[in-house]
Formats: sequence, structure tokens, C-alpha cells
Amino acid sequence: MGELPGPVTEKLQISPKLDLEHPLTAHTPATKYYTALVTGDLRSLEVLIDRYYQDVNLVFEISKNELEWQVKSQASYGLSGLWSLEYKRELTTPLCLTARHGHTTCLRHLLRQRADPNLAPGGHGPLHEACLGGHTDCVKLLLEHQADPNLWSEEGLAPLHLCTTQDSLGCAKLLLRHGATVNLPSEDSGETALHVAARHCLCDHARLYLRHGACVDARSTQEDTALGVLCGQALDTSKGCLQFCRLLAAHGADIDARDEIRRSPLHKACGTANAVLVRFLLRHGADVNAIDYSGMSPLGCVLQSAVFKKELQPHLTVQLLLNHGSQKIWPSAFVKVLKSCAVVPEIIEVLFNSYSQIPVSEKWVDAVPEEVFQVRQ
Repeated sequence: MGELPGPVTEKLQISPKLDLEHPLTAHTPATKYYTALVTGDLRSLEVLIDRYYQDVNLVFEISKNELEWQVKSQASYGLSGLWSLEYKRELTTPLCLTARHGHTTCLRHLLRQRADPNLAPGGHGPLHEACLGGHTDCVKLLLEHQADPNLWSEEGLAPLHLCTTQDSLGCAKLLLRHGATVNLPSEDSGETALHVAARHCLCDHARLYLRHGACVDARSTQEDTALGVLCGQALDTSKGCLQFCRLLAAHGADIDARDEIRRSPLHKACGTANAVLVRFLLRHGADVNAIDYSGMSPLGCVLQSAVFKKELQPHLTVQLLLNHGSQKIWPSAFVKVLKSCAVVPEIIEVLFNSYSQIPVSEKWVDAVPEEVFQVRQ
């Protein structure tokens, strides 16, 4: 017996300003169909499906007016293949398009016409698209029609990994209710949904995942925990990230968990000059003198990044570390600090005052760049 035929493919040339503003100028049925899907025009969609597209599982091959380099077969052109500049192409389905744009009524109509909720010719299924957009009603409909809550995308991500905004909390709740695996690691990075929530500082998502059994110290392929990810990404010094940090600690997170290069959450919080998180970690027993594989201490991390974090007042982090017993900069190396942190004189002041005595060197004058010296005169 021969194989059943796959979905029909319609090819479209779509400009970045596809006739969404003037949909009536689209002449071919395929373009009208596409326009109805992305604009949520249910009436046109019903007519077009009835006349031309009874098979709602067709695949759109969309060529956009954007060029990208594409590699041809290595078998034909050798190890490096042949690279050619071609128009970007996207494979998608009517269900994916409506889910992406959050058109619930059109999505319902397609599902009633037996659209496949797990068809993902372009690497993302309808559930991935709905979660990316935070379209809770679309996620609910898809799951009710047997969409797989653990379906992998082309990038090795499950729908739960794509709940990356506050608006997607409802999507995450529905996924878990329908059997999504809360500790499922992504294929490449090995990150769980809790890692993703930490990367985007989504405390409510994290609380939900922990309530459903998320492992608080799950490790990524780089041996990072959610706490490590949070401290490395937390440029926000507001209460949100601190609240997240407290939540993880309350669930037993390892305050000193080291990643593959032996960096602790304290190293990372210092690297972002986040004094709020640094204070929290130190009060919860973080090792103030932890050393990573490159020999860097938390104090070294904040000094290294200070020039790029001036607006976050990195001297506050330096002061916190010293107050909690951080080893001071070796006096003979103070000239290096002068050179690297000259544009943040508050750090120089904090470090200088930490010594009971320090020999002054003529090299100090040369260490401060002339332009900085002029500004500070």
C-alpha cells in the first residue's frame, strides 16, 4: 500500500507590508486566504475554505522580501557546501498563523474543520506560536483538541519554554493542567521552564512551576541553576528580582551553586552590579571569597564590569563585599584598579578607605587617563 499524500503546499511571495493594510488588493485565493488568517477575518476565511481550501492542513511556503545565506548540500558541493544568497522562506500552516496572531474564532473554525493541532512544518507548532504570543484562549482551544503539551520545536523547545512574558502565565497554567512536563529540559541548553522564568524574571511563573514540582536546583548543560541564571540576567534592581531570589531560597536553592566555570550566583550578581541581590546572597551565607576557574572573586567581577554599570552605582556592591569580609585588592595591584575604574571614582574612594595604610606610588598619576583627569579636576 502506498503512503498517504502529505499536506498540500501553497507558495506565496509576502512583502513585509503584506496587504494587511489594504487586504482587498490581494487577488489570488492563496493571498486572500493568508490575509484572512493573519487579520482574523472569519467571514472571508469561511468562504475561502468552502470554495478552495477544504483541506485546512495545507502548508504555506512563504518567501519574504528578506535575503539570507543558505548552504546547499555537502554531498554535492563538498564539506563546506555551496552558500547562496536567497529569499527567506517560512513554512507554516493556517492553524499556526491564527495561533500566532491570537485569532481565537478563526482558530476554532479551523479546528472544527479538522486542522491538525500538532502539524509543525516550519519547526513551530500552533501551541508554540500561541505561547510565544501569550494567547491563553488559543492555548486552551488547542489543548482541548489534543495538541501535545510537550511537542518539541525545531530548536528543541517545548511550549512551556516559550512562556517568556507576563501575559503567558495563563498559557503555562493550561499546559501544566494538560500534562506538560515541568522539569523537561530543552534539547540544546538543557534549561527547564524554571530556568526560562529566571532568565525573564517571571516570579509568578516560577511560583507556579515550583508548586507543580519543579526542581529548584535543576542544572542546564552549563551546570547553571535557576538562581545562577537569575543573578546573571538581573539588570533590574527593583523588588521583582529580589522577590524571585527569595522564592528560590525559600524552596531550598543552593546559594553557592557553581556552574561549569565555577562561578557562583554571587559572582554573577556582582558582574551585573546588582547590590540588592548581592546583599540578599551575602545575608544568606554566600561565599564572599569564592574563586572561579579563572581566579576571579566576586569583588573582581564587580570591578571588571564597573565601567559599564556606572548607572547602577557599583561602588555600593563593592562596599557590601568589603563589609562582609571580602579580601581586599593587594596594595601593589591598586594601580590596576585606578586604571580600570578611574571613571567610577566612588569605587576608588571605597577601596582606598578600606586600607588602614597603603603606600602611595608615582605610578598612580600615570594610571588615570588624561581625559578622566581633566573631567574630575
